[in-house]
Amino acid sequence: MTQPWIIDPDDPRAPPTEMWRALSDEQRRRLVDSLPSEWESALPPEGDPHWNPKVNARKTLERYFSRLGRSVYVGSELAIYYPNERVFAPDVFAVLDVPTHERNRWIVDDEGRGLDWALEIFVAGDRKKDHIRNVDLFARLGIAEYFLFDRGKLRLSAWRLPDPAARTYQQLLPQRGRFASTVLGLEVGVVEGRLRFFHLDAELPDAEELIQKLERAVDNLEARAEEESRRADEEAAKRGEAEARLAEALDELNRLKQGS
Repeated sequence: MTQPWIIDPDDPRAPPTEMWRALSDEQRRRLVDSLPSEWESALPPEGDPHWNPKVNARKTLERYFSRLGRSVYVGSELAIYYPNERVFAPDVFAVLDVPTHERNRWIVDDEGRGLDWALEIFVAGDRKKDHIRNVDLFARLGIAEYFLFDRGKLRLSAWRLPDPAARTYQQLLPQRGRFASTVLGLEVGVVEGRLRFFHLDAELPDAEELIQKLERAVDNLEARAEEESRRADEEAAKRGEAEARLAEALDELNRLKQGS
């Protein structure tokens, strides 16, 4: 590469694919390391209405694919670099059938893959970003599905590319109040104000529910252990009493024999 790729700190971008391919492995590694994983104002402060559904969605999907034994990378607020595009960071995203090791950023040309599924959670701020601009951007980038959870209105919307070559979304219609994700193989809906995932009509438990379930299981095991310990103590006491009575009887028998 005769001219190095200059990274603008105010608008960091990965180089065009043609330039990426012309780089040596060492040049690519240096470039990857120099692209920021965080930048000013990229991740504004967020409250619980935004944080909780984001974390629950990520952990639910990670656990689901892990139990399936399928290698799916599920990320959250990670810097995404498409070739020569403005960097962005979806609330949650998924890429199918790729290694799940930890990452600081996702560079499409470096990974060899773009995103397959994206989720944004809107609470407040720039409504047009999530509801309009992302619909155009994610479709143009070839992200197969885009889901949007409007936390304030408790409304879920979803879009899908009609085919891999398409670059305009078709908006999905819900069935029984849920949207089918062909990418994830799941249905997504809003239940009692919470974003939920479904597999074959079964609602996938989120992290909080699993913690509560495990806590109940631990409490039950502790109660059972205490009960078994109490029974063991009672049995030991009964054995001690029986052994004492046997010893007394043997002593009495011996005394009788000696006096006869």
